[in-house]
Amino acid sequence: MSLSDTTTFTRRLDDLGVRVATGPADACAELVAAAAGEPAVGAPLDVPEASLPDHVETDPTTADLRAAHTGVTGASLGIAEYGSVAIESDRTGTEPVSLFVDRHVVVLREDDLVPDMPDAFAWLGPRARDESVDVVFATGPSATADMGGLVHGAHGPKEVHVVLLETESSRHVEDTDE
Repeated sequence: MSLSDTTTFTRRLDDLGVRVATGPADACAELVAAAAGEPAVGAPLDVPEASLPDHVETDPTTADLRAAHTGVTGASLGIAEYGSVAIESDRTGTEPVSLFVDRHVVVLREDDLVPDMPDAFAWLGPRARDESVDVVFATGPSATADMGGLVHGAHGPKEVHVVLLETESSRHVEDTDE
């Protein structure tokens, strides 16, 4: 991850209409709370020091998922060039929590940004072969023009927010790049 990857990623997200909030992992709950509407469901985060607000149900039932306005998930990877995030299909329900809501809040560590798709595939290849990981690359809000004018939310969230967590190494990169 470099400062240019972070800059490219946030610029691309802005182009897609995605709001970005940046802060340290220990501020994750507050950053998510500011972006999430209620009711909210989520998948547990795999980020040390990061937590979700109490109002985010992390063991949702099917009824909770249907009623939810917001889904909160972590992303394994961000691709700066496209403003895309890698959402893994796992036992905690990350994929449905990210797809069946009006607003998706994605939590991503700056250290998990790569510049482009070749780097993303270099990361994904061993995981797919060795761990049989299934990944959806999501880029901004859902949109389709299959039936005429552009429609948002036809097959996924209408809004996307990214909470980009600074890490010690990303803060060091920023300090040395200035």
